[in-house]
Amino acid sequence: MLTSGGRQADLLGDLSALTRRALLKWIRNPAAVLPGFFTALFYIALFGNSFNPTGIVPSNINGFQLTSSELEEVKTAILSQTFGGAATYISYLTAGIICLILVFNMAFGGIDLVLDRQLGFLNTILAAPISRASIYFSGVIQNMVKAMALGFITFAVAILLPNGLMLGKGFGVVDFVGAFGALALLAFALSCVFTALALSVKSIDSLVAIVNFATFPLVFTSTALFPAADFPSWLKAISNFNPITKACNAARLLMINGMLSSSQQISFGWDLAYLAAFAVAMGVVGYLAANKALAPR
Repeated sequence: MLTSGGRQADLLGDLSALTRRALLKWIRNPAAVLPGFFTALFYIALFGNSFNPTGIVPSNINGFQLTSSELEEVKTAILSQTFGGAATYISYLTAGIICLILVFNMAFGGIDLVLDRQLGFLNTILAAPISRASIYFSGVIQNMVKAMALGFITFAVAILLPNGLMLGKGFGVVDFVGAFGALALLAFALSCVFTALALSVKSIDSLVAIVNFATFPLVFTSTALFPAADFPSWLKAISNFNPITKACNAARLLMINGMLSSSQQISFGWDLAYLAAFAVAMGVVGYLAANKALAPR
């Protein structure tokens, strides 16, 4: 008869083995790893420069010609007043792009689990004396690790780009941990939901259709790309409860400002608390849904 400690050891062992298998498959497949790097590069370099709102400021307004210094002052004012004091648009955008990468990788990361079902591997481990919780949480963890790795790459790419991410004064290790802690809570919550979904559907087509329907409204009702100041009132209300908005805002506060004022610390704390509560709720909902999907029929 297994003791409580023995059951926990078995659970952790099963969880470790299943997670390690999935991550090794990912690392050993360059076709799966390299696109993530180039996705980060393209999002930051191309979107960050081609959609830069300060780039559309005209130098000539009704015949009045702005000097280069005046034009720079206007651009700086736009970034300061509308984009939270970011030194460049990419400084504002980086947290949003990392959130987009997290969302889309979580949404489509479950394809491997659907393939495991179709190829019979999932049925094999379901027939073995393995905890259902380890099957579910191994999917959650491996998707989260993959997405967070791409998030770190995106952060590095943004810093290395010319006129790219300019971190706030005093930004240090604690700020880095705080920013990515907020992003990790979002990643965990989304991974819980989409992993449960992947274990529940029977085909990749079904998974793709559902995640496409779910992810685009989630992204475009957030502040991932632009601030909510100019959103209509109904969209602003939705955005305020969107977890992507909370993660973006929390990470941006630290990336743009570095050292936070007391009011900014309170705002960061509320965003972090919201994300933690959301992560716990999605973990419970996801586990219950996955447990039902993995139950014998």
